[in-house]
Amino acid sequence: MAVDITHILGEIKDIDEALKAHKLTQSDYEAIVKILKRPPNLIELGIFSAMWSEHCSYKSSKKYLQGFPTSAPWVVQGPGENAGIIDIGNNLCAVFKIESHNHPSFIEPHAGAATGVGGIMRDIFTMGARPVASLNSIRFGDINDNGALGRKHRYFLRGVVEGIGSYGNCMGVPTIGGEMSFESCYNGNILVNAFCLGLAKKNEIFYGRAEGVGNPVIYVGSKTGRDGLGGAVMSSNSFSSQAKAMRSAVQVGDPFAEKLLLEACLELFKQDLIVGIQDMGAAGLTSSSFEMAGRSRSGMILHLDKVPMREAGMNPYELMLSESQERMLICAKKGCEERVLSIFEKWEIDAAIIGEVTKSGIMELFWEGEKCAEIPIAELNENMPVLDMPVRAKPPQTHKANHLETHLNTQEIFLMLLGSVEIANKKWVYSQYDSSVQSNTITSAGSGDASMIRIKNSKVGISMSVDCNMRYCYLNPKNGAKIAVATSGRNSIVNGAKPLAISDCLNFGSPQNPEVMWAFKEVCEGIKEACKALNTPVVSGNVSLYNQSDGIDIYPTPSIVSVGLIDDVSRVIPSSFQAQGNVIVLLGEAKAEFGGSLAQKLCEGRIYGCIPSIDLDKESALWNLMLEAVSLEILKAAKDIGEGGLAITLAQMALGNGEHRPMGCNVHTSLPSQVLFAPSQSCIIVEIAVENLALLTQMAKKHKIPLHEIGCVGGDHFCCDEINLSLQEISELYFTSFEAMINQDV
Repeated sequence: MAVDITHILGEIKDIDEALKAHKLTQSDYEAIVKILKRPPNLIELGIFSAMWSEHCSYKSSKKYLQGFPTSAPWVVQGPGENAGIIDIGNNLCAVFKIESHNHPSFIEPHAGAATGVGGIMRDIFTMGARPVASLNSIRFGDINDNGALGRKHRYFLRGVVEGIGSYGNCMGVPTIGGEMSFESCYNGNILVNAFCLGLAKKNEIFYGRAEGVGNPVIYVGSKTGRDGLGGAVMSSNSFSSQAKAMRSAVQVGDPFAEKLLLEACLELFKQDLIVGIQDMGAAGLTSSSFEMAGRSRSGMILHLDKVPMREAGMNPYELMLSESQERMLICAKKGCEERVLSIFEKWEIDAAIIGEVTKSGIMELFWEGEKCAEIPIAELNENMPVLDMPVRAKPPQTHKANHLETHLNTQEIFLMLLGSVEIANKKWVYSQYDSSVQSNTITSAGSGDASMIRIKNSKVGISMSVDCNMRYCYLNPKNGAKIAVATSGRNSIVNGAKPLAISDCLNFGSPQNPEVMWAFKEVCEGIKEACKALNTPVVSGNVSLYNQSDGIDIYPTPSIVSVGLIDDVSRVIPSSFQAQGNVIVLLGEAKAEFGGSLAQKLCEGRIYGCIPSIDLDKESALWNLMLEAVSLEILKAAKDIGEGGLAITLAQMALGNGEHRPMGCNVHTSLPSQVLFAPSQSCIIVEIAVENLALLTQMAKKHKIPLHEIGCVGGDHFCCDEINLSLQEISELYFTSFEAMINQDV
């Protein structure tokens, strides 16, 4: 029968306008009518709009996500839940995921970034894990610009960093690393990707399910307000220059409320009281209720007037679609209601029984005893649109980029790179994050290629690293994605940890652009190939489309987080020079490959040509060599060649102990001078004692990895072929450039 709530919300007088407001098509509407066997009311239209949005349904991207490697002996839970899970031994699991909060952060940088951190933490502790570490991947536009554009992006950066720091610090979860980049493609659409990792006992993991007829459905957490209304739909839409008008779609976070919610949930998990639990993220109560019931093939009754409300006069539509933060939905065991409620009362958190599980397969919503919506759950999920968007390949980049067209000499290129916003030390950022809370941090942001924590009461450490070169992915999406996977894993390898799995956040422009969808397809294929070759399955992830402003798409940006394990944290390899007289060795082959490189961008003011090549078999062999060397404890330091090439990598190793403890080097290569700045793949610089050089040489030969002795550690100068500078000079440039740039408006 038709459900009439016009006395509450008013009649849908103009269906065309209603569809436009909800980002639904006429064919969507016809499908909805077919599912309901009647026209929808406004609540139902809003629910379909949210659940069928790009953000919630992955309707444009779903077909390309099939085929990701998702299993391995150590994988406990792959994609499909709130987060991925891997077994790390001793009945412990690592629970982790990366997710985007791009659009909200562009509209309100502080609030958007803060709620992004809060949301990803809830995904983690919803599964029974205590969050123990956070990373972030943040990207901005032309921050160096002297005009209004530069001021705007410096404002964005300050706001995002403050938001990340304030929420994480209040939660008592260390922010231990991340990455930051700057490119003009982000001028109208910044990216804020948040990652969190938690620890849980293997036999105490919880899932987002609602099953068992008669089991109560309990709302817990902050009261529901009108903030975040339409957030999921907003995140599935392109920006215009008028984006600030969308402030009402940005959620407002309260980290202190979330901290109480975290502790209450962890106390709840210790008792046998619940069936399942789900974070109210995008689309709020709508997504949490439909996902919980959908996974269990059950039905649900919700009494919306029982939902705790922060504002007067709220209606069912607002309650179902609000994205107010710090909220959870729990399916409790029948008869345990009062014990559940008492836990949240103890922590002074709102909790209310708002419904129950049924066997009907239908979501039934009531308002003051009157049914106001009725939707078949399976039909909604099974009929989510799966779009086959047009795909158009971009002409391939065939131009060889084997040299830099510049009048600058070798030393001038080096100084330009070292002082650039991409390379210069980010202590101004990292100092705003509490990286040592919980006292488990081993390598924090800026001190290693990967960030690492120890597991309390054990020798085991967990490494994590996030990486993506968006310029590579723009020029060659497939190989750029392979490089992102390889680099994120290599960052753990050089610190002595074995990569086990990845989480990805796929940030792209409008799916209505055929070239964007071609790039998306290619990136997915690249991730698949790299993860299979390197045995690092995808266990969680997120897709963020419509990262576009005024018709300009961002570069393809697949942020890849690699999570690895080291059996003994005493074997962690530092990324800075350790002792005078040690030998410096290059593992791998540095080549004249500049396509999409930072050196090309800064020297020529453009990017073009063939990007650095990646051979996944050679990458795997390099990983095996490094892990064998770690087991023999012969490496004193190691760092992979990244942005800026061999020369910049050596400089970062020289300065890696901090601005007051630099350590010089004397390096002589047989390379052409420009190759010092080439970001060749599968290349690692290691520091080793003289007496172990022969052993490493033998091991490299066994693994078929080229080895070149290129110099030694020591002295008060940085010497690398034609580059000869005092440590004081390069230290001042490296450690002060970024802060001076970001604070010029303050």
